[in-house]
Amino acid sequence: MNKDQVKELLLQALETEAGGVQIYTAALECAENEELRQEWAEYLEQTREHEETLRNILAELEIDPEEETPGRQVVRHLGESLLKAMEMAIQSGDRAGAQLVASECVVLAETKDHHNWGLLGEIAQQSKGALAQALKETYEDIEEQEDQHLYHTRGWSRELWMESLGLPAVLPPPEEEKDVKSAIGAERAKKARKKML
Repeated sequence: MNKDQVKELLLQALETEAGGVQIYTAALECAENEELRQEWAEYLEQTREHEETLRNILAELEIDPEEETPGRQVVRHLGESLLKAMEMAIQSGDRAGAQLVASECVVLAETKDHHNWGLLGEIAQQSKGALAQALKETYEDIEEQEDQHLYHTRGWSRELWMESLGLPAVLPPPEEEKDVKSAIGAERAKKARKKML
């Protein structure tokens, strides 16, 4: 296993979680739907916990959590771009539009976050020693939360778009109602939405 790339992934994952805290904070300012606001507030707290967990993992592995890498800088730039997009949406004065933009920004951020944890799970399964132990202890709990963050917010974004288009929407989305925690579950929920209209 390439130890330098493992370290790079861990640092990018930390940057993603730290940026996620900022993204959820901004998204909450855009949220108009009370159920969505409650869900994002929960995800914000979980994201703070994930950031702390990664800091602890890095400490166990004796990796400086403040170390800068080109990849980490790119992740930070992408996160700042999402924050700027939400700021622009709020400044437009269209609250419903800002909520929609925020949902898309959260989906984009959670896609990277979900990807990171999937890769960290692979490392946990295929490594030994301190690295495997540090990751295995937290991976399963966090991976389930990351699934929920991504699939539920993707459902919210789709349904908010449907509503904005003047088409029938299911709010909260089926992913929320069915407590989806997998890609297969998300696809089933999406197909079931027609019965929920």
